Amino acid sequence: MATAAGPRQTGADQDDKGGVRTALAGLTTRGRSFLAAGVAAAGCAYVLGQSDLLRVGLLLAVLPLICATVLYRTRYRVAGSRRLSPARVPAGAEARVHLRMDNVSRLPTGLLMLQDRVPYVLGPRPRFVLDRVEPGGRREVSYRVRSDLRGRYPLGPLQLRLTDPFGMCELTRSFSTYDTLTVIPRVEPLPPVRFSGEAKGYGEGRQRSLALAGEDDVIPRGYRHGDDLRRVHWRSTARYGELMVRREEQPQRARCTVLLDTRGVAFHGAGPDSAFEWAVGGTASVLVHMLERGFSVRLLTDTGSSVPGEGAEGFAGTSHQSSDAAGLMMDTLAVIDHSDGTGLSRAYDVLRGGNEGLLVAFFGDLDEEQATVVAKMRQRIGGAVAFVLDGSAWGREATDVPGAADGSEERLRMLREAGWTIVPVPRGAALQDLWRQADRDRSGVVTAGDTSGEGRS
Repeated sequence: MATAAGPRQTGADQDDKGGVRTALAGLTTRGRSFLAAGVAAAGCAYVLGQSDLLRVGLLLAVLPLICATVLYRTRYRVAGSRRLSPARVPAGAEARVHLRMDNVSRLPTGLLMLQDRVPYVLGPRPRFVLDRVEPGGRREVSYRVRSDLRGRYPLGPLQLRLTDPFGMCELTRSFSTYDTLTVIPRVEPLPPVRFSGEAKGYGEGRQRSLALAGEDDVIPRGYRHGDDLRRVHWRSTARYGELMVRREEQPQRARCTVLLDTRGVAFHGAGPDSAFEWAVGGTASVLVHMLERGFSVRLLTDTGSSVPGEGAEGFAGTSHQSSDAAGLMMDTLAVIDHSDGTGLSRAYDVLRGGNEGLLVAFFGDLDEEQATVVAKMRQRIGGAVAFVLDGSAWGREATDVPGAADGSEERLRMLREAGWTIVPVPRGAALQDLWRQADRDRSGVVTAGDTSGEGRS
């Protein structure tokens, strides 16, 4: 909550002169007209010697000056606050902004004109006229904002325009606070499917490292009150000089990494219906879907970066922190933009560090070199699904690059041979349909020749 009040007056001549200039600058068209008419009438009265006309001229000239002085020195104290409902909204949806004005002074206010500053992409600038507010009273107004473009948009500062009863002068006071509206990508609900290489829940279909560990591989921990004495590990107790117990078998949570290609050279066009925005929306939908299914989810980009605050295992789902994790990922995707890189080698360096479980990727155009890098990503993961957005299907003419169509099919065939489940994305396609198609394609691959033990369960 912020408070706006009249300026403090000091005894300095410089402040007084500044106050006079501020008051005169706030004169409205009506006030300037009265002042000009009064000066003209006074001049004519002096030339013609008409005292009555002189009194009328002085009255017309003094009235706007008195109104400006009184308005400038009025000690209004008005507190304003803003509330967003909700503060995070999907692209294309509406959010409501609630404004509240409280008169915290002992004097009633005059006519107040309230104006909030909003970016042009959210709609026109809202303006409200508030009648007289009694001492201790409040007024509440609201307006709606909407954006088809994701991002973070500042709202404010709130501006309050004070006016006198005669409409001779207007002064503007600004609050110092502002709020931020976050427009996140649209999230499309996905049907529950089962890709080969993923495991549902806590380690189903996976090896459990502690269960397979031998006696020498047991990792003990210090004894805690209430631990079963049958779990005491005597060899470690003798080694460390304190009572040590065996750790309980820790269930391994299924992992999923969602890779988003943000290279500027891989996408063409801009706007809500562009290929890049489709890829961002698809990434958001998969992240939320996997969190809801209980996966440890990680967001990765071609630059090798992830969500700030994300752990080594990613964000865990099916817990009280899953909504917070989804919020952090959505905030990251709300402001993500094209990268300056031209390759996917940094993402490959991150992925080859360990077994990533299931990998779901959204790629733009892939040349032969980058297709080779993507093919090598398949070596250390349990399952790999790629949604490839070809530039020729999203507005770019295939004739711009001779042989582009043939080369693209050849590169996709190379990725399929490497073990990827490839789903080409045509313009305007629904992610739900492509998600089911990926499941069917993966099932066909597993049924035809999967001998690695990654079959459906």
